[in-house]
Amino acid sequence: MRNAEHPSASLAVGVVAAASLALSGVTCAAAAPEGASAPEKKKIPVILDTDIGGDIDDTWALIFLLRSPELDLKLVTTDQGNTVYRAKIVARLLEVAGRTDVPIGIGIKEEDAEGGQAPWVKGYDLAKYPGKVHQDGVQALIDTIMGSKEKITLICIGPVPNIKAALAREPRIAERARFVGMHGSIRRGYDGKKEPDAEWNVRANADACAAALSAAWDITITPLDTCGLVRLKGEKYAAVRDSKDPLARALIENYRFWCGKNPENADKGSSVLFDTVAVYLSFSQDLCVMEKLNVRVTKEGRTVIDEKAKPMSCAMDWKDLSAFEDLLVKRIAPR
Repeated sequence: MRNAEHPSASLAVGVVAAASLALSGVTCAAAAPEGASAPEKKKIPVILDTDIGGDIDDTWALIFLLRSPELDLKLVTTDQGNTVYRAKIVARLLEVAGRTDVPIGIGIKEEDAEGGQAPWVKGYDLAKYPGKVHQDGVQALIDTIMGSKEKITLICIGPVPNIKAALAREPRIAERARFVGMHGSIRRGYDGKKEPDAEWNVRANADACAAALSAAWDITITPLDTCGLVRLKGEKYAAVRDSKDPLARALIENYRFWCGKNPENADKGSSVLFDTVAVYLSFSQDLCVMEKLNVRVTKEGRTVIDEKAKPMSCAMDWKDLSAFEDLLVKRIAPR
C-alpha cells in the first residue's frame, strides 16, 4: 500500500505513446468528422473501500481518485478498525474538495483506537457533514451496486471485512461489480525485495481477502510487485509539497501528522504510495505489465500462485514507473 525490457523498437514506441496518453488523461477514439466535437468518454462509476487514517497512502489515493476525470465516485466506505475515525477523514477531505455530493458509508467498526491522522480531524463533527453519511456502510455498498444501471468498479485499498460481509449478505453484487484491489505480494516484497511478503491488506484479515479474491467478479490487483515501488522524491515530490492547491495542502498537513514525532520527514519525500496504483488500474493498465494469474490466499495471509485458484489480472511490473509518478503529481498538484 511496484520496469520491463522491451524486445523491439516498435514496442518501445507503443509504450511511449501509451505513457503520453495516460499523462494527458486522453483515451484512443476514432477521429471526429471535421467541424464536429469528439464524443465524451463515459466516466466509470466507482466505490472506494478504504482504511484511510492508517497508512497515509490511502489519503493520496482518495485525492488521486477525486482528481481523475475518468472516474465517477459514487460512495466511499471506511474499512477495518475504527471506521468512524476513518469516515471523519474522508468527510473533511471531501469538504476540501468541494465534493460533499459523495456519500460516505461507515463500515464495520472493530475497535476504538485511532491513527496518525487523528489530529487533523480532532473536533470534527461527522453529523455536520453536508452530504449523506450511512451508518451501515455495508448495506450502502450493496444498495449502490445493486441499484446501478451500470457495472460498478469496486476499488478496495484495505483489508476488506466490509466486502466479505457484503458478499455474505448479497452474493449478487459479484455479478454487478468488478473488483480492483491493492492486495498481495507474488514475486517481490516490500521495497522491491526479491522474496514475497505477507502483505498487510491480506494478512490483516486473510479470511476476508480470501472471500473477496475468490468471488465471481472480474478481479484486477496491484500486489507489492508494482505498487511497492511507488515513492515520490526530488522535484516530483517538491511539486506536491509546495503546491498551493487546497487538496495538496490538506494532504501534506495529514502527512506531517502521520509522521508523528518526525514531521520533518514530510519535507523530504513521500512514503510508499501503494494504494494509488489500484486507483490507476481502475481506469487504465497502459503503464503496467499485466499477467493473468491464478492466485490463492493462504491462512497466513500470503498470496500464492495456484492453478486451481481463481484467475485474476495482476500488475506484475512497470512499463514506465516514471510516467505514472508524473501522472500522480499532475493530478494531485495541478498547476
